[in-house]
Amino acid sequence: MSLVLRPADPGDAPEMARILWQFQHQHDWMPYLYSLDECLGYCAEMVARGWCTVAELCGRVGGFLALDGEEVYALYVAAPVQGRGAGRLLIEQAKSERDRLELRCVEPNTAARNFYRAQGFVEAGPAETTEDNLPGLTYVWPEEAI
Repeated sequence: MSLVLRPADPGDAPEMARILWQFQHQHDWMPYLYSLDECLGYCAEMVARGWCTVAELCGRVGGFLALDGEEVYALYVAAPVQGRGAGRLLIEQAKSERDRLELRCVEPNTAARNFYRAQGFVEAGPAETTEDNLPGLTYVWPEEAI
């Protein structure tokens, strides 16, 4: 089965919320910040703003990317779908639509940091700390955009 990328629609928000909510519980460094209902509201708002693309596998949302201008606002892939290219395809599509991308990644998330470097992003310095109180780094693509 192949991955299909498409714009998110309001009906995708519940599955996107589950992916986001589960992410909080998969990593011991990630604080538990939001209920499933709060994740749903967050995802529904991003979808309503037209920011989201979903990666669908076998008719189900397996990951999503939210893009606000040049900012990769969110990129999450469900654990069972990780390693199948969903994140890479979502980033490649975002690159095809923009000349520059920027994102924030928390320092403890080494898997994501390695992923972004493999996709051509370079570390541009520290990022502001957000409600998760984890130290963050800013990444930029392409390197010349720093």
